[in-house]
Amino acid sequence: MNNLDKFDVAILAQLQADARLTNAELAQRVGLSAAPCWRRVRALEEAGYIKGYHAEIDRHKIGLGVLAFVRLDVVRTSGPLTLETEEAIRKIPEVVSCHYISGSGTFELQVVTRDLDSFAQFARNVLLNLPNVKDVQTSFSLGEIKASAALPLAHLLRQGAGSY
Repeated sequence: MNNLDKFDVAILAQLQADARLTNAELAQRVGLSAAPCWRRVRALEEAGYIKGYHAEIDRHKIGLGVLAFVRLDVVRTSGPLTLETEEAIRKIPEVVSCHYISGSGTFELQVVTRDLDSFAQFARNVLLNLPNVKDVQTSFSLGEIKASAALPLAHLLRQGAGSY
């Protein structure tokens, strides 16, 4: 499945907006009958375009009021040491996102905690004890302007157009 057509892109867009659509609702919205729509969804899943289906939970409703952006710098960036640090980070439930970054620092983490006191404890007990960590710098979110897991798809419909 190398080339996505307008129906595949429409299916991806609709499922990003509402993954709870029934196949019949999805088929109607993208202009297909139910059977071909179902086959396309399965093909998109098998090809890895659709990685899963998830519920979006309001972190504030479950008592996670602090969102922190943590930049970790490591002592050495050799392969085995970096892999050890990555594996340790993957196991921490409070880390909801982690990226290996360019520029200053090595990793950029998004961390959620109940409040500033619990973040301070988390930083002392967990972040500073990660293997190979040299420095930790933290910024806190003061308000969310946009948060979306939906990816832009319009570029998939433009044949030969450059991206921006």
